[in-house]
Amino acid sequence: MAVRAAEQTAVLDTQADRRPTPSCLPFKDERMHIFGQGGCVSKEVKMLSKEKNLANTKEAGILLDRDALSIEGEEREESMSSKERLMVIRQSIQNMKKVSVAELSRQCAVTEETIRRDLDKLELEGVVTRIHGGAIWNADVQKENVHFYKRLTKHLKEKQNIARKTAALLEGRNTIIADSSTTVVEALKLIPDNRDVTIVTNSTEVFREFQQSSFNIISTGGEFNKKSLSLQGQLAKTNITKYNVSIALISCKSLNIEKGVLDSNESEAEIKKLMLEQAEEVALLADHSKFDQTAFVCLTDLESVNYIITDRRPGDTWIRYCEENGIRLIY
Repeated sequence: MAVRAAEQTAVLDTQADRRPTPSCLPFKDERMHIFGQGGCVSKEVKMLSKEKNLANTKEAGILLDRDALSIEGEEREESMSSKERLMVIRQSIQNMKKVSVAELSRQCAVTEETIRRDLDKLELEGVVTRIHGGAIWNADVQKENVHFYKRLTKHLKEKQNIARKTAALLEGRNTIIADSSTTVVEALKLIPDNRDVTIVTNSTEVFREFQQSSFNIISTGGEFNKKSLSLQGQLAKTNITKYNVSIALISCKSLNIEKGVLDSNESEAEIKKLMLEQAEEVALLADHSKFDQTAFVCLTDLESVNYIITDRRPGDTWIRYCEENGIRLIY
């Protein structure tokens, strides 16, 4: 009996050793404990760990997406050069007549600050006028690259009127430098034929007009522009500096009290600037339609002009300005 009792006690002890400890008793809910080599590990802890890892992965993905968008935005901004962007902005404003900075920023994929700087450049060129939050197209912007003979027919009576007044001013002057504008060519036609008069010019139309005259015609030489019938380029600029003359006859696309004398063609403007430097006096020939307008290139300030010859009396502001600055206004 004692032996049997001892055996039963040993079996009970063995079963007891096999039972889980109280701290590892299973639960019926989702937070049940499971056994592993490392001891008791909570399923809830594993689930939370997985959710945390998933959140971290998603957050990292969002940061990567943001970085990718930032890089893409920079690439898009760099993909369009400043010159291309200005062309796009100019075309948009010309088509829509009025645009906002925000619209142009989205269209060009650049910051609004960049667009504002671009609009400032276009305003200086006379292409647009800045308004609050955007810009509007200047309806009076002068067209460029119009053929000489087409320009000649525009305001022809006014040009002939100016030509008559200019011819009177040129009496007694033997050395003249003249640009290739239609108004100046009309003025030269009315100068009495005189073999003592020398005309330096970059106009090829002058050669045609005066091939039978007694004038001494000196060509600047240079590259031939078929539309303006003028000679341009470095050779023309170099040759102009060889001559010192009594008076320069120039025309322009517009004149403005604040911005000065302006032109639309940069190559032609460079030629005219040199002509002004070689002359003792400067006569600006401009019909009434060019006053208070704007154009692409600044040619010179009004203080460099001695005479403004036009076809009709300008406004009182111009009369007063010319009187105050010693400019002889002929109309």
